Amino acid sequence: MNPYIQYMYSYPHKTAYRPLTGICFQDYASVLAGKGHGLYLHIPFCQSKCGYCNLFSVTGLCQEAVDRYLDTVEWQSRQYQEVLDSVHTEFSELVIGGGTPLVLTERQLERMFAVLEKHFRFGGKRGLVVETAPNQTTKEKLELLRQSGVSRISMGIQSFNDRELLALGRQHNARKAREALELIKAFDFPCVNVDFIYGIPGQTKESLLESLKEVLRFEPEEIFLYPLYVKHGARMEREGIVLEPEAAFAQYQAAGRFLHGEGFCQDSMRRFVRRDTGRAFSECGFGTSIGLGCGGRSYLGKLHFCSPYAITRTECLAQLKAYEDTKDFMKITHGILLSEEEQKRRYVIRHLLIRPGIEVERYQKLFGRDLLEDFPLVREWLEQGFAAVCEEAEQKDSKPRKYVALTESGMGLSDYLGPQLISPEVTKSMQEWEVLHGQAHDSIPRQSEKL
Repeated sequence: MNPYIQYMYSYPHKTAYRPLTGICFQDYASVLAGKGHGLYLHIPFCQSKCGYCNLFSVTGLCQEAVDRYLDTVEWQSRQYQEVLDSVHTEFSELVIGGGTPLVLTERQLERMFAVLEKHFRFGGKRGLVVETAPNQTTKEKLELLRQSGVSRISMGIQSFNDRELLALGRQHNARKAREALELIKAFDFPCVNVDFIYGIPGQTKESLLESLKEVLRFEPEEIFLYPLYVKHGARMEREGIVLEPEAAFAQYQAAGRFLHGEGFCQDSMRRFVRRDTGRAFSECGFGTSIGLGCGGRSYLGKLHFCSPYAITRTECLAQLKAYEDTKDFMKITHGILLSEEEQKRRYVIRHLLIRPGIEVERYQKLFGRDLLEDFPLVREWLEQGFAAVCEEAEQKDSKPRKYVALTESGMGLSDYLGPQLISPEVTKSMQEWEVLHGQAHDSIPRQSEKL
């Protein structure tokens, strides 16, 4: 059994989105009323394209092109502000991702933060998350992030082994990663997250553990472990790279045992957090958030929307131009409207794959149905030992609540179990996208897709 089918960080995937007509941003203003919403800004620029990357990003653009993009982000923000002010929207979290946000110059970063502060209202204790990469992490830019109130900084290291970094097509080396971490540590951000990849060609359990042992010297609050996928449209696919899922799974198990022994707890297949600094779990099945920029995705109740999914440089540049040419951001032209059945699937996927799992009574209250009646597949996982019913109290003195959660063995198989929850309709849409767009890429067999 291949445990790595696809990574489901959201549902449905963008390849299931289709053109929409007659839908306006204003129509969903009530969903954004009051507090507790998320704001995401996508910066689709990188120094180079990693060998495994099929995310929306472009390389080699001049500073003038980045300035034009920020002009459009400001125009989009101004239009959104009119609607959001009418319902008193207040955001509790701001995430800036990419791409590589810190590829922007200091002047451009200052402008970016100024635009966001001018057009959106934030709560007093907002979270502010920024992604970076070793080559773009400088003292001056970190000082700017600290002054802007960044509460969590996330950096993709992937490995401290130069041969493994070369195999991944990363542009930094281990020395640069160490220097970047030293800088970040000196600024004392409340939360530092680092990403690593396992299953790299030539990687061993020993070399993975050496990387993890080294990063512990920098005392990160969180460590994310990602299995390597040969993704559709990525350079490693065109190179015909063949992965070894059994070896990758053995590396995952060894890494998990090591991190548990070093004081980390695990709340998803990928996320390990220091026991003394864990973030509180919050319900994420119905979270509302707005995506700014080209490639930024919005979740407004049953409406999910973003620019059309693109992989190749030609496709990404075309979408970037379409975004910059947009005059009316109130028109929603590409996305999906979720039926109640799809909303149930999203809720189950978003909770079951993250501890503490699905609160049984909460599901009953939201949907008026029994979880196991709606999802007999989850009942099968209970019988097979992939999931279990457990009780957990939010606070020491509060009444325990009943959850269905993945067991340790089930969590390790999240990328195998999760995709089984995709509906036939969404599967069909995704397959249609693959047939339509697969002609633009070399026809090389793939191990899996990233959702």
